[in-house]
Amino acid sequence: MNVLVTGGTGYIGSHTCVSLLQAGHSVVIVDNLSNSSRETLEQIESITGEEVMFYENDVTDEKTMDEIFTHHSFDGVIHFAGFKAVGESVNLPSKYYRNNLLSTIVLADLCLKHNVEKFVFSSSATVYGENASPMVESMELLPTTNPYGETKAMSERILSDISKANPNFHVSLLRYFNPVGAHESGLIGESPNGIPNNLMPYVTQVAKGIREKLSVFGDDYDTVDGSGVRDYVHVMDLAEGHIAALEHLEEGVRVYNLGTGKGTSVLELVEAFEQVNQVPVPYDIVQRRPGDLATCFADASKAENELGWTAKRGIQDMCRDAWNYQSRSSQEALSENER
Repeated sequence: MNVLVTGGTGYIGSHTCVSLLQAGHSVVIVDNLSNSSRETLEQIESITGEEVMFYENDVTDEKTMDEIFTHHSFDGVIHFAGFKAVGESVNLPSKYYRNNLLSTIVLADLCLKHNVEKFVFSSSATVYGENASPMVESMELLPTTNPYGETKAMSERILSDISKANPNFHVSLLRYFNPVGAHESGLIGESPNGIPNNLMPYVTQVAKGIREKLSVFGDDYDTVDGSGVRDYVHVMDLAEGHIAALEHLEEGVRVYNLGTGKGTSVLELVEAFEQVNQVPVPYDIVQRRPGDLATCFADASKAENELGWTAKRGIQDMCRDAWNYQSRSSQEALSENER
């Protein structure tokens, strides 16, 4: 298939592009580089040995996007392009609603106009809100804790309604849990701008000495060690989940959790990281964050039964690959400064 990947130079998008190319598909990337780098495109091509068509463009720009759809004959779209920082969404809600919803509407309308039948949407476990784990696709959506989650739930509803009105428009909604890790080559990984919002890049930066300590938000939850429990899934498993969803997408709207189906606590993850990589990760226990759940993990059986997809990589793989990427990135930055 010829696949349009929006946000394809971002963290999950770049790994998915690698998986698409290695599975024999061709890829066209559209990304405005607001939270990524053009260098990632070079790394994708280096890993796969394939050239990738790239447009530096904002997906909300309907006129330019229409020209891209006209120039290429797409078989499917995988839509990653969206703002994703929960805290920022609380402070800048209009930014999130405008970008995340409009980009989805623009792409869906262009798919209808250009007869593109397959649409895979990057959603989030955030849409489950305070539902109890394990979280199942049939649960009522309760994303009321932040605007970011609302944009994901609203985008899901928009795409579902468009599909119902247009039977030839097939949609797969993929609800991620906690993506971590990096490509085993160390060439691509998670490179957040500024202070990381997610746990693993913060852990790797502390281990590297870029940041002094990790803050663990709470040690008095009803969990194995008092710290929050999450479903961490390797980014390459997640990428492969998109290929499975795209290749099995034939009719209607399909919803899948992409996770391991089991939880790991923050302190368990830190301990695994230290053991696998033989580096210390100093941390402090601080107050809980408002809105954080004690436990959040997936029921991933539907993806296994319908897509034949399961997460194959474990916590040790995630910790090793994340550290490999951080170490390689830091070394390249040092070499660049020396030059």
